[in-house]
Amino acid sequence: MCRRGDDRAGGYVSAVLRFARREPSAVLLVAQLAGLLLYPFIEGRGVGRALFSVLGIAFLGLVVLAVHGSPGWTWPGVLLAIPASLLLLAQAISGTDALLPWSSAFEAVLYFYAAGVLISYMLADHEVTRDELFAVGATFTLVAWAFAYTYTVCQAIAPGSFTAAVDPTADRSWVQLLFLSFTNLSSTGLSDVVPVRPFARSLVMLEQLAGLAYVAMLVSRLVGLTVLRRAGNR
Repeated sequence: MCRRGDDRAGGYVSAVLRFARREPSAVLLVAQLAGLLLYPFIEGRGVGRALFSVLGIAFLGLVVLAVHGSPGWTWPGVLLAIPASLLLLAQAISGTDALLPWSSAFEAVLYFYAAGVLISYMLADHEVTRDELFAVGATFTLVAWAFAYTYTVCQAIAPGSFTAAVDPTADRSWVQLLFLSFTNLSSTGLSDVVPVRPFARSLVMLEQLAGLAYVAMLVSRLVGLTVLRRAGNR
């Protein structure tokens, strides 16, 4: 009976791993959306800090998997993920945020790199697969995370770069900076977090431009594929 249960569990694990290798963009997107719901419950607490770091390491692994699953170079992603993971592990063991700017810097570069690889993956052919559809959402979240990590580094270098309606003089939390990133990238502009220093404002403007360019790229690609399909059916 126990043997049968172990075989069944092993079968489930194998099926999940096969799905992750076949559609890494879908796994990455689902994991990051789940992270949006988990972050508020684990941020800023004793045990939560360790869980936060562990979750960051898991996301790094999924990012590398997504890069590996697309026609990009895997080694740059691995070389960026290793120091970031080591720094996150050190944060989990020490229970402090002293290394947060350094790990965030590596994570920001890795996420930007992975987003670029996924964009090239989506534009590589004239057919849209299911994983490429998930890559559309995964790329958006990767860029949002990348800018949020960039804001974390900016805040560490220049304290007071961002203010908010609640406790305006304090450093902004990760959830607040991620919220700022999503509102700017999606062009909704609903965030109560505001950049007040010149360089922070420059970063926000770059993200706003990136969001508009990404949407324009997707629309133009869909229109181009539609025209190409109609031309082929004639």
